Amino acid sequence: MIIKTTTTSKKDGSVWNMQYEELDSFESIRNLPVGAAGALCFCDKKLVLGYNKKRGVWEMPGGGRDEGETFEECIAREIQEESNMKVLTLIPLGYETYTNVATGEINYVLRYAAEVEPYGPFIEDPAGGEITEIKLIDPSDYKQYFNWEERSDVLMKKALQVLGI
Repeated sequence: MIIKTTTTSKKDGSVWNMQYEELDSFESIRNLPVGAAGALCFCDKKLVLGYNKKRGVWEMPGGGRDEGETFEECIAREIQEESNMKVLTLIPLGYETYTNVATGEINYVLRYAAEVEPYGPFIEDPAGGEITEIKLIDPSDYKQYFNWEERSDVLMKKALQVLGI
């Protein structure tokens, strides 16, 4: 499945064409310069969301890929940093290609489903402190926190299906 849309950056007003492509494996895109990843994480069948104080929004754990990191190392590190949770199961959902309409710049973002468990109590994101709170919610309530229209519906449906929730 492929979903196409256009979005405007809240940060700087730039316009981006976005294409989401559903994949069951990331082997075919290992050569792409993927810069970030995010995961729909579930702990005891509850969706894990973090409050990003810098952006003023609730969001799934995720973030930028460090030099030399594999896709899996990136998302596992980001989940730990932003929720203090350990990845038990990690399943690819798909990826997004963002193309800046004015400059042609291209960014790739991976999307995963993950089952997680706490290492211990939540601690503020040690890698910059952007995530200041986490919340575990019923997955059916996710649109109260974020709504990417068709894309979020497809991601959530697939995440729940592949994790058996």
